Amino acid sequence: MQSRTRIKVCGITRLQDALQASDCGADSIGLVFHPPSPRFIDPEAALEISRALPPFVTVTALFLDEKEDWVAEVVQRLQPDCLQFHGNEPPEFCEIWGRPYIKSIPMGSIVDPCAYAQLHENAQGFLFDSNVAGRQGGSGDTFDWLKIPPAFEHRLILAGGINPSNVADAIIQVKPWAVDVSSGVEASRGVKNSDLIEQFFHGVKCGDARKSEQDSVVPR
Repeated sequence: MQSRTRIKVCGITRLQDALQASDCGADSIGLVFHPPSPRFIDPEAALEISRALPPFVTVTALFLDEKEDWVAEVVQRLQPDCLQFHGNEPPEFCEIWGRPYIKSIPMGSIVDPCAYAQLHENAQGFLFDSNVAGRQGGSGDTFDWLKIPPAFEHRLILAGGINPSNVADAIIQVKPWAVDVSSGVEASRGVKNSDLIEQFFHGVKCGDARKSEQDSVVPR
């Protein structure tokens, strides 16, 4: 049985935000390499963050329908632990880098998440987001969690409008492997708020505690 919900803080652009998230217990730091995004970070700044992270905190590099040479440059220079693809990338593109990868499922347009996941059978996990296919996430919008199939058999990462006020309920209802937060802990796009980060991690702990209580109840 899963003991706790893993946490990824995405859209990091500043070293101090990465370090605070890590100190609070983040399992992974997400760095966005989609140039049109307001949370875009260049490889040199990303490398500074990566080198400063404490042990056992991974770096996830996020892409959205990028050209192969750009992904290759980021992978070569940064050596990220995991890749995350948010666009219409086919499995072949996601797999050529020889690294674990996560595939986003855009719940704003995908009708059958199980069938979509079957296309990426080698993905390490699937991130459920509120965006439409081919468009950026990080909008702060939620989607109807009831649309997530109960029979979804892969590691599920819940994103899309997750914030300190709803993350505990999300954990209780969805029981994800991990939660992924970006705009929910921001002062402005790409700039995190230290109080919101602490509140978010507290919310995850509360959600895990409530889930554990529910799981321990033995039906009469």
